[in-house]
Amino acid sequence: MSRIMHWILFCNVFVICCGLEEGSSVKKNVPAVNRTLRRFQGFRRPEVRFWPTHKESRFLSLFTVVTFPNGACAGASGDNGTCMAARECSSRGGSANGYCANGFGLCCIFMTSCGSTTTENGTYFVNSGYPTPYDGTGSCEITINKSHPAVCQIRLDFDRFSIAGPEKINNVCNRDQFIVSGGNPVPAICGLNQGNHMYIDAGIGTTNPVKLTFVSGGTPFERIWKVKITQIPCDTIYKADEGCLQYYTGVSGQLKSFNYDPTSGLQLSNQDYGICIRMERNFCGIQYTACTDTVNNRSRSFTLSGNSNSPVNSMTGSGVGPNNCANDWLLIPCAANVGRVQPAQALCTDRICGGTFSADLSMQSASVLTTVKPFRLWFHTDNVEAPVDVDNRGFCLNYVQQPCTNNVI
Repeated sequence: MSRIMHWILFCNVFVICCGLEEGSSVKKNVPAVNRTLRRFQGFRRPEVRFWPTHKESRFLSLFTVVTFPNGACAGASGDNGTCMAARECSSRGGSANGYCANGFGLCCIFMTSCGSTTTENGTYFVNSGYPTPYDGTGSCEITINKSHPAVCQIRLDFDRFSIAGPEKINNVCNRDQFIVSGGNPVPAICGLNQGNHMYIDAGIGTTNPVKLTFVSGGTPFERIWKVKITQIPCDTIYKADEGCLQYYTGVSGQLKSFNYDPTSGLQLSNQDYGICIRMERNFCGIQYTACTDTVNNRSRSFTLSGNSNSPVNSMTGSGVGPNNCANDWLLIPCAANVGRVQPAQALCTDRICGGTFSADLSMQSASVLTTVKPFRLWFHTDNVEAPVDVDNRGFCLNYVQQPCTNNVI
């Protein structure tokens, strides 16, 4: 450092120690300082800081406590989890799967299999050895206990669901089965159900555990399942209505019967359950249309009764005639084809079956409308198919809610 800079630093320290401010005069008893200041007049005093006025470090202090809510998060694998501290995740039996809360937390995934009990919301129930398929016999069961007494329902999302389908005479699930016990009555299902879901009544209090069981028969089959378990509090807006095994929200969507598949699926026997759709604000009706079948030359997206290897007309009503629906049917309250004017004293069409989706006796598929509220369907099948009912697939329907200003409402 040059002698000039030494003098500047000395003068600044002197001024600071004497309590002088920049631009103030020096007392007459320090003439040497005055001469020095005059000599270097015009030099700007460099900024000297003996301690930073604020913390400039990017890192948190050792004494900072970081807190964040245990909210939902998306793991690195795409699975949903709960954001929590590493120690909490480990102590609760979860696995870290990516970061959350700006890197301060871990996305904790709960995955369980045969013979376990879980209280964790968002748990995945998977087959033994997942993601490798399971080809064995026996049963795989887990028990779900409520995470809180305020939980009323449990939603099951079938992220992966491929087990052996029904036998091909009466379509009964007598090889593999998925069974729910401990809640509301739920029919046993089998086959292909990826993307479908169920709502289970969890009862009141904490003394009503729900059991999920996959039963595997002796048939060689590469079974794989991954069921997401969501516990739903009583006071949430996404709680399903009473008596709904399936519950949909949104202005539009798609409904499928269990084991529906246009290529190889078969309508399951012994089904009896409700399907509900939340009525959105400012919508007063709902319209259903059979899904497009891109696999078969003739659409099989609605085939509930008759021999589906040949064209089958729609059938309606609850009578016992050849064109009525006495055994297998989908109930849509007061259904009517869009564009058809109902006679003043006409009775409501409720049950629809056959091999064509229409509220009238027809070979032509139609869009079907109902304004009965709440929006609810009921699906029923008996335990006999052959020889009258052959190769029926079940149903796949698209729905669109209709605004209250629509002229047809």
